[in-house]
Order: sequence, then structure tokens, then C-alpha cells
Amino acid sequence: MQEAATAFAGGPDALEDILLGLVADVDRAVHEPLEVFPVCHHSPASAVAMARRLREKQPKVVYLELCEDMAPLLTELRNCRLPVAVQSFATETDGFPAEWAPLSVVAPITEASAEYQAIAYALDTPGVELVLVDRSSDHVFQWDARAHAPAPEAGPDAPPEDEEAALHGDAVGVEIGDLRPRFAELEEHLLRHGKVRHWSEWWHQYVELPLGDSDHDTYRQVMLLIGSLFRRLAPGDPHRVRVDEDRERYMWTRMREHLAATGTEPEDCLYVCGAFHAVSRVEEFGVRGSDTFEIGPRSATRWLHGLIPSSHTAIEAQFGLAGGSVSIAATQWAKNLKRTRVKPYVLEGQSGRRSSKSRKAVAAAPGPAVPPSDKLTDFLGQPPALDRLDEAELLGWSVEIVRAARRNGYLASTADAIAVFETSILLAGLRDRAKPTPYDFQDAAVTCIEKDTVPGRRDVRRIVEIMMGGDRVGQVGYDALPPLARDVHDRLAPLGLKLQQRGVRRALLDIASRPELEACSDVLWMLRYLMPQGSARAIMGERKLGERPIQESWDLSLGTHQRALIELGYEGVSIEQVLEQRLRRSAYAPQATAATVLAAVEDATLYLRSRRLADELGNHALQVLSAERNVDGAPEVLRRVRRLLAYYRTSEPVLPPWIEAFTKAGYAHYCTLLPTAFTDDDAAVRHVSAMLGFLFGMESLALSLGCDRTQLELAVAQSHPQDPAKTALLWAAQVHLGRLTRAELRATCDGLLGNPLVVPAYPQYLSGFVHALEPVPGLTDFVVEAVSNAFGRLPDPVLLPWLPTLISTLRKDGSALAPLLIREAGRIFPGRLAALDAWVPPWLDRAEPVDPRPAGTGGFALLAAHPAACDAVAGLLGCEGVWETADPGTSGAVLAGLHPDTAVALEALLTGV
Repeated sequence: MQEAATAFAGGPDALEDILLGLVADVDRAVHEPLEVFPVCHHSPASAVAMARRLREKQPKVVYLELCEDMAPLLTELRNCRLPVAVQSFATETDGFPAEWAPLSVVAPITEASAEYQAIAYALDTPGVELVLVDRSSDHVFQWDARAHAPAPEAGPDAPPEDEEAALHGDAVGVEIGDLRPRFAELEEHLLRHGKVRHWSEWWHQYVELPLGDSDHDTYRQVMLLIGSLFRRLAPGDPHRVRVDEDRERYMWTRMREHLAATGTEPEDCLYVCGAFHAVSRVEEFGVRGSDTFEIGPRSATRWLHGLIPSSHTAIEAQFGLAGGSVSIAATQWAKNLKRTRVKPYVLEGQSGRRSSKSRKAVAAAPGPAVPPSDKLTDFLGQPPALDRLDEAELLGWSVEIVRAARRNGYLASTADAIAVFETSILLAGLRDRAKPTPYDFQDAAVTCIEKDTVPGRRDVRRIVEIMMGGDRVGQVGYDALPPLARDVHDRLAPLGLKLQQRGVRRALLDIASRPELEACSDVLWMLRYLMPQGSARAIMGERKLGERPIQESWDLSLGTHQRALIELGYEGVSIEQVLEQRLRRSAYAPQATAATVLAAVEDATLYLRSRRLADELGNHALQVLSAERNVDGAPEVLRRVRRLLAYYRTSEPVLPPWIEAFTKAGYAHYCTLLPTAFTDDDAAVRHVSAMLGFLFGMESLALSLGCDRTQLELAVAQSHPQDPAKTALLWAAQVHLGRLTRAELRATCDGLLGNPLVVPAYPQYLSGFVHALEPVPGLTDFVVEAVSNAFGRLPDPVLLPWLPTLISTLRKDGSALAPLLIREAGRIFPGRLAALDAWVPPWLDRAEPVDPRPAGTGGFALLAAHPAACDAVAGLLGCEGVWETADPGTSGAVLAGLHPDTAVALEALLTGV
């Protein structure tokens, strides 16, 4: 104490003030008429002391340090398997910053915790009232320190992030009794002098074990002393101190209000709170404290409450505890119960536990009040006793760890078991401990068995944690689930799987033979959309627009992701409602684009089959597109509009009005933005290509709806790009519109290859041609020709440095269109290597045009060879005659000149004039 006072309090003279303050704090709490019971969160010693005290005192009212709005959920704990967490959840905030959403507060509860003993006693004992007195979940965020200090980081001994550690998500944790020094230097001082590695080990060695067998007065005085010490040596963080004191004022105000409203005597009550708050020095402390504190109103945020599964790893990760500490606490809880023979309180019907008949018995009348005695002095002065039972336990641990190590691939033997046993005792002696602790045993096992390699998936430290109790994972029972989760389980019942159990379940859906399974398929696809990856994973089968499922295979782990399913229940009463809300939220978000809204339209059609919602979101997509001033979303818009248009054309008799209006508006919109996009440096070539793809692909539909093609021709004529890729894209558009012939385009490309100054930029031109395959797929053969000419004409000093640029350009910008080029090249080039030497490209094998007329004959030769056509015309004109032999020296033109009336009459008949 002298060293600590000198190091942290400014000198040894401060020790007297600290000690006097500790005595005053303990004396004040002990003599309070309303008994204050200090606890530490997830402490087996606190749980045993709580169970013992409840059976002795039999209080009529139990005040518990827990968020007051969580009270209705506590009765559902009997339908769960611990550990679980009581959760308050809000998806929409009103009064809090929007970036905080969703808001989540959790209070984990384990069997080896004092609060569970108090809850079980109060809920199953007739005539006992349980009152939660801590600030509400809304006030937790009203007093939140996010804007004042960063979130605490997990220490080096904290467990790694894994699936079980994420059971609580990013919720704010609420615990009873946060007994950890808030002064980093003090904690380091205690760890160094205690010869331990982390705080969990210090607490287990110097508090948990000694208090496991202590009586009530000793336990109470020690916990008050620790709470007062940590409180007086805490740093002066103004915000955290203010929050702690406001919590204490809040709780004492609530308790005095309840006492005044019910008329209950303080002697018949028990106040369960953390040891840090049990020695509060605020004016509102006690039943006779000041009533000046005013509790502020809650915000307009709508809070929902439920139970979510928890685990030892999740608790350790959220509260910065060492890995395996909660499992060791559970083992210590079982040992304490066996040694002290204390009967714990268990909720009636608790999953996995037998009901306790003693809870149904009539409570014994409490004895007369006895003034508290000084048990602290004798407790601190007695030497530690060596329990002979721990030697047998250590032997059992040593044998078991060797057996577990061999199962995990380690070459362990009986000699290793002996080495672990002796090393554990040696480490305990080096650390001035009377007997080895689980942490000493863990270090000894790592030293003697693991050495320098880990042959399997688990290291020895993790194997010890599993052996000590493992990572117990809780489960929320069916009756305690929200309506949405129960509805999901009911609708998936035809699968015949135990979906509430943890692990992966394989579901095989033969919808062709069992049509009733199609409803299960719909539920699974919606769960896949809404829940985290891995909760519902499709192995076989897919869902596309216009297709019906036949057979599907799924890997389901709804029991493992039970928290996510429960939180879906906070958003609605059915998964269809939740999905519709999320689609609306994404579509009407301030940053939503036309592509985002079209994605919502497609999802509404695909998963909900809702024409009403699709039409509503489609009309909104039209408004969003009209307001956009950039073309970043053009590729996604093009892909989704094509899919939706193909779906509606095959499944509906007429197109929906919104997609017709979207086509017209998109045609005019992209025609307006096209000249700017060609010259804008921020618009990539794929964006311009998607715009042209929309304009050319939707052109027939747009023209049928009344659009003018002149608008597109003017937009292309006004485009004057400088970028080579966009220039090539413009040439392709001109070819499609007929303003540029292929011969002219081929001559232009030949000129580019012949210009040494332009050759380095030729890959960019090719990139533009590749992107042009999206709006003008008919140019595929020309692009193959352009690439082949480059390889055939360029010399090696130019071609070889250019190849990496060409490959990277095609990989980056043309990966989706490369298959078109590959198929076209496979069609044009010979299939065998031997034929390549004699092969001539088709664009080089162009013969001179040949006159189809036979030599030495006139035009009438064809007419004489096929007289049926002339007979048909003569019959149409009403003429009758016979064929005569033609004079070889005359031509048909002479006959037409001699008889012009026939030609005039034929012209009048054909033209209708």
C-alpha cells in the first residue's frame, strides 16, 4: 500500500487519506437500512454469496442494476438455455445521430452470475417483486460516450474474433459490477506484483478463490473495499465520472420512488449492484438521500426487446476479458456449489436443468437483524489453506489434457502428463501461490506439450479452454422467439430438419415431386437475401426472373445465426414485410441511384412476386433517372433494364406502363448527356458504351413509343471526343447509324497502324472497339480483324513493348466482352495448326467484282431463259401473244424505243398514277 500510494497518489502521506476514505465508504454502505449487495459480473463467488444470502434474508423486493425497460423479457429466460443476452434494439432513431443506427443494448446472463440468482429467486418465489432500477436503454445512448472517447480496444489477451465472438454484434454491453481498475498504471502494478499475465487471472487468484468459501459479512466487506479502492484510484475522466454518478442517482431515485409508492420497508429489500456503485458518494445515496435528481424524458425512438443467444467467447470479446476466463468461472461455480453445498436458484422449466423443489417450499422467516461484524480483519490475516482435493483435480486435468492433445495430433504421452502436473506445481510456487490455478495449468500444458509446432487446428491453449468447460453457447427457446422467427420455423417445418440446433443442416428440395416445398424455397431465398452469409447457402439451384425451381439443395445454419433471425423480428412480423421495408429503404435512400432502384424492382419481382411494389419502385426509378446528372450507373441500368424487359415480354401480355415510360425517359436522358459524356474525363469508356447500348438496344421500343431518332443522330453528330477509346466508340456508333461505312472505318484503322506517332495509342483504340461490342455487336468480326492486322503488320520492336498494354487493357476493360471476340476468332481462324500457313484471312481474300451477264449476249438473254416472269406480266396487262425468235443483232433496248407506250403503261400500273 505504501508503494502504491507513493507511485500513484503523490506520496506516502496520501495513504492515510485513502485508508480513511475506504473505511468511510465501507461503513456507509454496511449501515444503510436498505441492504446493498455488491457483486461482480460473471463472478462465481458473487453468485454463491447471492444464493446463500437470498435463502437467509428472503427479501420481498429485489432491486437489480439492469436497464428498467428490460424487465418484461426476464420471464422468457425460463424458455432459454443459458448463456443468453437480453437485448434492446432500435432500427430507426429519433433523437440520435443517424449514423448510430441500428441501436442495440445487450445484457448477457450466465448461470454463474449473481443477477441470474436474483432473477430466478424473484420470479419463482411467490410474493417477491423484482424491480430493475438502472437507466433505460434510451438513456444509455443519451449518456453515451461515443462523441467523447473512442470505444475501448481489446487487450492482447482478448480472444480472437470468430463466429462465436460476434454473437452480440456491435451492441453496447451492460454488465453488473465492472470491477476493473480504470487506472492503467494501477492495473499494471497489480499484475506485476501478483505475478499474473492479465486481469482475469488476477481476479481469479486474489479475489475469486478466497471469497468462494467466505461468509456473507466477509464477502460484503471485501467487495465494498475493492469497489472503494478502485473508485478512489480511478482517473478523473469527467464524462465517465458524470455518467457513473448519474447512474447512481438514477437508481437510488427509482428505489425511493418505489418504496414510497408501495410502502415497503427498506429492511425487506435487497439492492443488487456492482461493487463500484455500492460505495457511491453522491448525495442521493441511501433511502434518506437527496431527491434533487431529475430523470430526463426518453427520446421518441421506438425500442424493441428480445432475447438473443450468447456465449462465453462473446462475453469475453465484448467486455475485454481473457480468453477462457468465463469458462473457467463456470467450472469454478460448479466447484463452489459442490464444496459449499449451496442450492442455487434455477428458473422453473429452465432448459437443460431440473426444477428445484426447494423453491416451491414456504420461505423460512428471517431471523432478527444482527449488526454487521468485522470479519475483514480475520479474513485478510488468515493464511491460505491447501485443499487436498485440488491435487486429485490437477491429476485429472493432466491426464485429460494429454488425451485431448493426442486427439488433436500431438505426440503426447504419460510422461507429458507427469511433466504438466509437476510444472503446474512449479509455476504456482514461482508465483507465490498455495496451489496451482487453471491458468498455471494452462501455461504448463503449453510449455510441456505444444513446444514449437501446432500439428492440428487447435493449439494447446484452446484445448485447455475446451477441457475446462468449452465455449458454451446459449439458445433461445421457441416460445421466447419473436413472431417472425417462429413463423420462419413453422414454414420450414415440411423440411423435417431440427433448425434450432447449432451446426449445418442439409436440406434437399425435390419441388417437382413435392410442390408444397416451393413455399419453403421462397422462404429460404428470402432468408438468404436478408440474413448474414452462411445462414442459408444455396448449394444447387438458382433464382432468376421467369424461372420456376425444380430441385434445390441448401446448407442451413439458422441455429448458429439465431441472433440475426431474432433481430429480423424487430423489423416486422413476417419476412415478406421486412424484405419490403428494406427494399423501400434502399430505393428511397438519399444516395439511391437509378441502378439501385432498378435492383430493388428486380428483387421485389424475384423474391416477393409483387407487381404492386415493382410498379411503385419502377415509377420512382423514372424520377431518380431524370434527376441524375452523371452516367456512372449506366452499365448497371442497362443490365437490369434488359433483364426486366425480357422478363415482362415473356411473362406479361403487355409491358407495364412504368417500363415504357422509363424507356422513353432514358432514351431522351441519355441522348442529352451523350455529347458531354464523350468529352468528360470523369466518364469512363464503359459508361459511354452502356449509354450507347441503352440507346441502340432500346431504340425500337423507344421509337414505337413516340421517340424521335433524329435526337440520337444529333447527339452523335455533336460528340467530339479527344480520348482514343471514346473516339473508336464514336466511330462504331457512326457505323451503326450509317454515317460511316465499314470500308471507311477499315481505311481509318489502316491509317492508324501506318502512323508511327499513333501506334503507341492503338491499344486504347482497340479498347474502344471492344467496348463498342456492347452497343454494336455486329462489329465483332471487324475487331478481330483490327487486332489481327496489328499483329501482322507491326514489327517486333513496336509489337513486343505494346503487348503488355494490350493485354492489361483487354483484361481491365473488356473482360465481359472478350468471349465474343474469342468465339468470332474461333470461327474465322483455322482449327488446326497445319492449315495456318496456307490460310488467308477473309478480309484479305477479296476477289475483283465479276459481271454476272454472259459474254457476247444482251440483257434479253436472261428474259428468254425465264419466260414465266414475262408471261405473268403479260397476263396482268391483258395481252396475248406468242414468243418470237430474237435477232442476234438487236437488243431489248431497241424494242423499248420502238414501242414506248408499253413502258409508260407499265409505269402507270405499278405506281398507281
